Amino acid sequence: MTEALWTPSAERISATRMDAFRRSINQRHDLQLSDYPALHQWSIDHREQFWQAIVDTFGIEFHEQPETVLIEGPQMPSAQWFPGATLNFAEHLLRRRDDYPAIISVTEDHQRTQFTYAELAEQVAGFQQSLRNAGIGLGDRVAACMPNVWQTLVAMLATTSLGAIWSCSSPDFGTQGVIDRFGQIEPKILLTCAGYHYAGKLIDQTAKVNEILERLPGLQQLIIVPFARPQARSEDFHTSAKVTLWDDFYQAGGEPFFVPVPFAHPLYILYSSGTTGVPKCIIHSTGGVLLQHVKELGLHCDVGREDCLFYYTTCGWMMWNWLMSGLAVGATVVMYDGSPFFPQPQRLMDLIDEEGISVFGTSAKYLTELEKHAIKPRLNHHFTALKTLLSTGSPLSATSYEYVYREIKSELCLSSISGGTDIVSCFIAGCPVLPVYQGEMQAKGLGMAVAIWNDQGQPVVGEKGEMVCTRHFPAMPIGFWNDFQQERLLATYFTQFPGVWAQGDYGEETAHGSLIIHGRSDAVLNPGGVRIGTAEIYRQVEKVPQVKDSVAIGQRWKDDVRVVLFVRLHDGLNLSNELEQQIRDVIRANTTPRHVPAKIVAITDIPRTISGKIVELAVRNVVHGEPVKNTDALANPEALDQFRDREELTF
Repeated sequence: MTEALWTPSAERISATRMDAFRRSINQRHDLQLSDYPALHQWSIDHREQFWQAIVDTFGIEFHEQPETVLIEGPQMPSAQWFPGATLNFAEHLLRRRDDYPAIISVTEDHQRTQFTYAELAEQVAGFQQSLRNAGIGLGDRVAACMPNVWQTLVAMLATTSLGAIWSCSSPDFGTQGVIDRFGQIEPKILLTCAGYHYAGKLIDQTAKVNEILERLPGLQQLIIVPFARPQARSEDFHTSAKVTLWDDFYQAGGEPFFVPVPFAHPLYILYSSGTTGVPKCIIHSTGGVLLQHVKELGLHCDVGREDCLFYYTTCGWMMWNWLMSGLAVGATVVMYDGSPFFPQPQRLMDLIDEEGISVFGTSAKYLTELEKHAIKPRLNHHFTALKTLLSTGSPLSATSYEYVYREIKSELCLSSISGGTDIVSCFIAGCPVLPVYQGEMQAKGLGMAVAIWNDQGQPVVGEKGEMVCTRHFPAMPIGFWNDFQQERLLATYFTQFPGVWAQGDYGEETAHGSLIIHGRSDAVLNPGGVRIGTAEIYRQVEKVPQVKDSVAIGQRWKDDVRVVLFVRLHDGLNLSNELEQQIRDVIRANTTPRHVPAKIVAITDIPRTISGKIVELAVRNVVHGEPVKNTDALANPEALDQFRDREELTF
């Protein structure tokens, strides 16, 4: 067995909420579950008892009590969780009324706003009343194109307190990207900013907002947060809808009230990346999101009242919704808006010490960039409170695991997690009672019947295959917007293995129960009929110091497929024959000859989604002369041009 990079001490394990939960299950059900694998197996074999235990452990309060925990349908996705129950999401995030810090909102230009739990409730009450006066009620959509600032959180809580549906994107989305999303759901109210800061620059949003307004004819109210442009006026925005500045729309004060809604009532609408067409509008349920988030935050991340929780995210990524749920377990939530590398690469590392962050979340790409720049945060930071580091967005490379323990903190639970917008949560989660192995994700989430299946639909260990979930769980989306017969939902997740959720990830389960994600299934390379995950290649290329970034595709070639690797080198470097050979040698030495690219091509930029994910499919389409259906989903669509008609790929 591979040696663990970190193993929690017996004292640390016994102090975790996960271990306390295991002990309580043993006592309540007269069991002898001795470790996490046993607890996980029980959680999927006895789902009704498990999810009821989550309700009890985290004090979920129903206005109307459920008839039962679960009514199972003939096959997924048909199931009903807690039928008959009513509750309110915002009520659980705002149930405390004390002077403990609830939210700390920090911006790139060092503006800092803090609200206690009592003060946050007052802010929400004022905005809630204004929404109600504007006619917002059950099922209405409130959309926001906002930075990651406190106003966005207040608006979300006020919206969901009324039983309305919240949907959000970030201001770095282009006009078409916003319309592709909000145009489908037809919001009554749009909340947006007049401008924002990023990497030291002021980005004026006025012109873009006016373009968006032209294409939202049913909009009734526009709320403008001046934010980075305090001189903004309502007259700057052209629409038949009523236009109001933030300070004129609401006045804080009073006590919020909460509209009870059914467990499966829509809470959020999130969006697929949209790189293969118009984004899917994914509807998430009130009860499902709440239960899944308190489970992941409270047990898998060991977050509680004494913790300060941070995740670097924009409002257009599902991790924003996940981060805000930290309020449900009583933590202090830190929001940050701006570039993570401005004014210097250690800005977020500074934030850990400044705010006493104990659970810090980021993307795998951020950690890679720190390592590439030879940043050694441990030399000039204390990290006294830091106990957990979370990473997601893409698989964390083995070298990044080493980097974290070597250059950030050695006594740390490093949890690379994997889930998605599809479930606004995780299939594979961190676990504070388990060891951390290099390049491996710690554990399947409690209550999640995750497995790796081969092409014959059989579970495999130590082999690569499709990651599936074989049993229904509360956070499964309740549908896609306007997909009344669930045809698109079924086609997206349940066609490969009927009645079984296929996430679209190509993965592997190890003998000791951890998991490895090798890339997206639809981007898997297939040279000579051998399936290769792109992440397998990226993990090796990241070891080559001259390479800043890379993207691998399979190119159709002579009745087969050949691997093509595009590399972005650090400034001033050229792709010499020697460097090509070095890249090939590293890949061959650590994988197989099949992984070695037939072609290595230098490029200057790599296309990514706005949330930072590499878009292999778009690159593959361009190389093959096929259209890319939705370039508005990309942060840098111009990067695709350099993949067209490459002479190197014609021989």
